[in-house]
Amino acid sequence: MRNKVRKAVFPAAGLGTRFLPATKAQPKEMLPLIDKPIIQYSVEEALHSGCDQIIIVTGRGKSAIEDHFDTSYELEKMLEERGKTDLLKIVREISDMIHVAYVRQKEALGLGHAVMMATELVGDEPFAVTLPDDVIDAPVPCLKQMIEIYNQTGCSVLAVQVIDGPGISAYGVLDASPVPGNDRLFEVRNLVEKPKFEDAPSNLAVVGRYVLSPAIFEMLAGIDPGSGGELQLTDGLRALLKKEKIYGFTFEGKRHDAGDKLGFLKATVEFALKREDLGKDFRTYLQDLKL
Repeated sequence: MRNKVRKAVFPAAGLGTRFLPATKAQPKEMLPLIDKPIIQYSVEEALHSGCDQIIIVTGRGKSAIEDHFDTSYELEKMLEERGKTDLLKIVREISDMIHVAYVRQKEALGLGHAVMMATELVGDEPFAVTLPDDVIDAPVPCLKQMIEIYNQTGCSVLAVQVIDGPGISAYGVLDASPVPGNDRLFEVRNLVEKPKFEDAPSNLAVVGRYVLSPAIFEMLAGIDPGSGGELQLTDGLRALLKKEKIYGFTFEGKRHDAGDKLGFLKATVEFALKREDLGKDFRTYLQDLKL
């Protein structure tokens, strides 16, 4: 019987330089999208996809992430004494949400290296990797859609998005063929990291969700670091392709690149407009702006 995908790895050791000076003293993963830190959206997505064991790969200056998902006795006591039961419920839901384990990445040496840090905690079972910068708004959680594909195929699944134009050069890109009977699924032949626009093998860009076979750890351990001493997940996936099939999946939903300033602003506006408590007044405000 095939193992269930129960564990999700969150690489969160990056320096967040694109958001300086805001990220000088706080992790970029803790920047609030409305009233929740970016990373919480992804953690909730993993939970709603059946992953009840969360592994967060952290580094120096990331203790705020651990504090956020921990119990805050002083805050809970104060809210209880003041009768703020609605806020107390919100705070307790965060700490009660999931089982979280942390592993430290001493140096940010690439996404492949961050994934390798979770080897012992994941063990010999399939797992998800979620990049908190990518906030995906979907009626069915993106990760849940991907896990369903994994359950059907027994193979690693990469979330992909169609990117037309020169913007494709910022991504890993698939060389892949469509799978008959499912217009969202592609069998991967090769992966190219950040190709020039004219050299890109397709318009299928890999984004921040992966469901991976545990064989990826052996592949990552056997490849050489690239420029800057970084270990690239793309190189590990290319090695894995020699042993196992990998599929690309164009998920249903909208991805927001919250690791980019403009993407973060767009996500803030769109999430605010969908909120019952904010949407109506915020829409009125936007319509009244003299643009």
